Amino acid sequence: MSKGYAVTNPATNEVVETFDTFTDEQIQDALAKSHEAFQTWRKTPIDERAKIVSRAAELFKERKGELAKIEAQEMGKATPEGEWEINFSGDILQFYADNAAEHNKDKPVDVPGGKAVVRRLPVGSLLGIMPWNFPVYQVARFVAPNLVLGNTILLKHAEINPQVAQLLEELFTEAGLPEGVYQNVFATHDQISTIIADPRVQGVSLTGSERAGATVAEQAGRHLKKVVLELGGSDPYIVLSAPDARAAARDALATRMGNWGQACNSNKRMIVMEDLYDDFVDELVQRSSAMKPGDPTSRDADVYGPLSSESAADGLTEQIAAAKEAGATVHVGGERVSGPEGEGFYVSPAVITDVDQENPAYTQELFGMASVVYKVSSAEEAVALANDSQYGLGGAVFSTDLDEAKRVADQLEVGMANVNLASAAGANLPFGGVKRSGFGRELGPTGLGEYVEHKHIYQNTEPAVTGWFADRR
Repeated sequence: MSKGYAVTNPATNEVVETFDTFTDEQIQDALAKSHEAFQTWRKTPIDERAKIVSRAAELFKERKGELAKIEAQEMGKATPEGEWEINFSGDILQFYADNAAEHNKDKPVDVPGGKAVVRRLPVGSLLGIMPWNFPVYQVARFVAPNLVLGNTILLKHAEINPQVAQLLEELFTEAGLPEGVYQNVFATHDQISTIIADPRVQGVSLTGSERAGATVAEQAGRHLKKVVLELGGSDPYIVLSAPDARAAARDALATRMGNWGQACNSNKRMIVMEDLYDDFVDELVQRSSAMKPGDPTSRDADVYGPLSSESAADGLTEQIAAAKEAGATVHVGGERVSGPEGEGFYVSPAVITDVDQENPAYTQELFGMASVVYKVSSAEEAVALANDSQYGLGGAVFSTDLDEAKRVADQLEVGMANVNLASAAGANLPFGGVKRSGFGRELGPTGLGEYVEHKHIYQNTEPAVTGWFADRR
C-alpha cells in the first residue's frame, strides 16, 4: 500500500507520521456504509440531527487547542489563527443546528384549484474533497448543513492533513452521529474517481485548485452528479482614499499575512490610488523587511511561519523569479530562507510592483506572502484593473467616501464584495465566487440549497379534474 498521506512538519521538514491509503475494499465498504446509513439518517427528525451537530460544535471548541496544535504541525498555521478558525467552525455548526429546521420547512405555493407546497429532501451520500489551508473550517462549512439536512458524508481530506481528518471523524462520532453518517477516507485520486462514479453517491464538493476543480466537475457531469466548486482567487484590494497611507498599508499587509498568504480570498492584488501609492509601497517594504522566520506557534507579530509544503515554497519562489525576469520590481523578499531550526519551507515576504499585462504574475494566483501592488489614477481605472482577471472570488474597496466605495464595490465581478473591510466572515453569509473561481455556494441559508431535491406536493381541492390536462381529455 502507498503512503500518500503523511504529516511533514513544514517548520522543520521532519516526517512525523505516515498513513496508509485505503484499499479498494475499504473504499467499497465506506460506500456501502454511507448508503445504508442514509436510509436511516434521512428519516431521523431534523431536530434530532440538529442536536448532534450542536454537540459537535461544542466539541470543536472544547478541543480547539489540540486541533490548532495539529494544524501548526501539519501545515504551519499560526496558533492564534488556528484557534480562531476552529472557533468559527464551531459557530458554523451551531448556525445550522439552530436554523436549518426553519429554513427547511415546506414552502407554500399559491395555485388555482388546490393547495401546494415545495418540500426539500436530502439527496444521499456526498463526497467532500477538502484542501489543506483551512482544514477544519472547510470541512465545517460543507458538512454542517448537509448533516442537518439528512445527507451522509464521505470526507477525503488533503494528504498533508491526516491527523486533522481523523480527529474530526472522532469528534463527529463522539457527538452522536450513527455509524456511516460521517466517514473519513484516505483515498487516492483513482479512488476518488471511483467514488464519484458510484451510483450511491449523489454529489461532490471540492475546494482546491482550478485544475482539480475542472477534473472533478468533468467526472461529476459525466455521471450526472451535483457539484459545488470553490477554486482559486486573486482578490482585488482597492484603496481609493485613506487618512493615512501608511496605516492603510499596515492593514493591507496584516490581511495578506493571514495564513501566511495561503487563502483563496486573500488580497493578492493591491490597487492603490496614485496619491497614496509611494507611501503605501514604502510601508509595505519596511514592514515586510522587518519580519523574521519563526515558529508558527509563536504569537510574535513580527514572526512569519512556513508555507505548507516544499512544493508550495518552491512554486511561489519560481513565480516571483519569473515575474522579476519579465520586468517586475521585487522590492524585498520572495526567497527561500531557513527557519529557526535551519530547515523548513520558509519564503520571505515579498513586495512586487510594476507588473504589466504581459507579466505572468498579472494573471497568476500567488499563494503565499507576496504583495503585488498596482498604481491607478481613478476609480474607473481601479475597477477595470480589478475585473481584468479570470478569477472572481472576492474583493474589497476602501474609501473615506462611503458612497464611492459602495459604487465601486457594486461594479466588481466577484461573488463577495466588501466595503471598508478586507473580508467579511459569518456563518450566515454565502461563500463562493464567479468566473473561474468556481460555482455554487456554501454557508448561510444558501448553503442549505445545494444538495437537496425539491419536490412539489399538490392537493386538489375541487371535485372535478383540473389542471393543465383538464381541457385536453
